[in-house]
Amino acid sequence: MRRRRLPWQGPLPRSVLGVALFSVALTVPQWPDVVGRMEAAQSGTRSRIGMSDVRTVSAMTEQLSSMDDQFGGRTARPLAAAFLVNTVAPFLRTDGPEDVRRAMMSAASDLCYLTGYMAVDEGLHGLAQRYYVKALELAGASEDHLTYCTTLRGMSVQAVDLGQGPVAMRLADAAAASSPQAGPRMRAFLVGQQAHAAARIGDRRSALMYLQEAEVAMDKAESRGGKAFGSYAPASLSYHTSQVRYEMGDVHGAVAAMQESDRLRQSIYRRTRVKERAILAERQLAVGHLEAACRTWGLALDDYPLVDSGRIDKRMTDMFHLIRPHIRNHDAQALYERARETVRPGLVPA
Repeated sequence: MRRRRLPWQGPLPRSVLGVALFSVALTVPQWPDVVGRMEAAQSGTRSRIGMSDVRTVSAMTEQLSSMDDQFGGRTARPLAAAFLVNTVAPFLRTDGPEDVRRAMMSAASDLCYLTGYMAVDEGLHGLAQRYYVKALELAGASEDHLTYCTTLRGMSVQAVDLGQGPVAMRLADAAAASSPQAGPRMRAFLVGQQAHAAARIGDRRSALMYLQEAEVAMDKAESRGGKAFGSYAPASLSYHTSQVRYEMGDVHGAVAAMQESDRLRQSIYRRTRVKERAILAERQLAVGHLEAACRTWGLALDDYPLVDSGRIDKRMTDMFHLIRPHIRNHDAQALYERARETVRPGLVPA
């Protein structure tokens, strides 16, 4: 049987990506030591790995995730892929104590999940699936239930966005079942996605039940304080509320919930803010609020040049088509002309 190709195997343009990766390493605490361990792994001089190497992978994953949040998947994924090829894969092939090797597989699983999420943002769905599957394999091997269920949930998000409702529901249910001892914030993270998937397949009763469960869990999580898991916070729950209401035909309710999500969203999540503002504008237009939609699209355009995202580019293409029938309106015409000057040239209609 031919061995399946790993998503990070194959030649990479190191002359370009190496410089970019080094610049990411500068932001990690004690970066000279981090870069030294990277170089040792790439050159094959490491004979054993330790927990410091695991911490290197985790710290880099945090930095890459932050870049993705701010600048989009097209900017961050090549750096993540280079780090996987040049550093993490050699670490996984290097000997070490059993607990260290298990921790390294867990850290690698988390990075594979993140890289798959970035690929989804680019619109590279087949590649994203390969990263997700590798994340599941590594999470299973390291008995990392957290990353395992997080990855399944990510696959559900991908499926529901692609219109594959039944698949999204199965994956969301599997994610929830894989984390039976989840805390309240993690529970909200999981059942919020179940609510969206249930609404997509027309299961109104289950969607509302899951949404109520997510709200209760989020209230508990917020009352306890602490760091929001994977950025899942009240803004994220409001987003899921909007999606559920939209799927059930309550577009006005979907607009209100998305406005609340935008109000609550932290500024560091720039890519999400641009994407959700574009969605909000589409729904404002759908209920006949043309001027409000133009203002919201204008806010999305403010941040657009700083984000390189296939999902957002798709939303901008849709914007041109949606606005064109209203081009006689002063606000719509101003938005259309501004967008022609702002978005990437390949997206501008002839």
